Amino acid sequence: MPAVGNICKFVSSTGKDIRMDSQNSINFGRIARAIAYINANFRSQPDLDQIAAAVHISPFHFQRLFTAWAGVSPKKFLQYISVEYAKKMLRERDASLLDTAIETGLSGTGRLHDLFITIEGMTPGEYKNGGKNLLVHYSFAESPFGDILIASTPKGICHLAFADNKNKALGMLKESFPRAGYRQKTDPLHQQVLSVFKRSLREPVAMRLHLKGTGFQLKVWEALLKIPMGHLSTYGEIATHINHPKAVRAVGTAIGVNPVAYLIPCHRVIRSNGASGQYHWGTSRKVAMIGWEAAKSDYLTQP
Repeated sequence: MPAVGNICKFVSSTGKDIRMDSQNSINFGRIARAIAYINANFRSQPDLDQIAAAVHISPFHFQRLFTAWAGVSPKKFLQYISVEYAKKMLRERDASLLDTAIETGLSGTGRLHDLFITIEGMTPGEYKNGGKNLLVHYSFAESPFGDILIASTPKGICHLAFADNKNKALGMLKESFPRAGYRQKTDPLHQQVLSVFKRSLREPVAMRLHLKGTGFQLKVWEALLKIPMGHLSTYGEIATHINHPKAVRAVGTAIGVNPVAYLIPCHRVIRSNGASGQYHWGTSRKVAMIGWEAAKSDYLTQP
């Protein structure tokens, strides 16, 4: 057995060596204390200086350290904590927007509105409404990669998910619009989705989508739509394309919450080392999609 010292070395998924030494252990402890502080004090909306002082680090150093460990800035993390609490108030206590804003530590409904738009891509009123008075048509169908659940509103396709478990898939759809009405019905929009799997590359399909997301998420999804079938991109290339070259991790998060599988081709994004990377619907399915599209592309380009 090799000797055990105070340094543990391993290789990360990116292939880079990572050393967990005593300094890293200290830094991790600082970040853990900072997160605990934010969780305990988010109602007072502490600023960077206050959080940094709580863990005895200069604000400049703390900003860099927290972002490196948590993947988001301290301000963004505070926003996540705040919006989750606000969502709980709106959902479970049916609180008014003003009461929710005050309880969350915000100065008024205007700041609550800005917080929801930034993090959730919708207003707090829309979140509280939960799709009330909205009728969602849904249907199950077969695709080359397994059963799918398609859902639409009068504005367009709002949901497309692989349905390995139909009850679970339907439950996830209803979580998105908890107060909406649902009708199992295949409408022309659903037929249009199914035609995507049958068309050739020379037959593009224009399709209306009804999506909600933050500005950043919408930029990422728009960039994905520009990746041609049979081609691949990397998380870093997407980040550069939307003019946020350092936001690779945030790009990955936005890709992971893509609400319309396959239509927005998040499966065409891989890691910079050539590995396929994770996929919400399973790595094997992602590899199958890439291979299927490559075969169709090769067939099209044959003389």
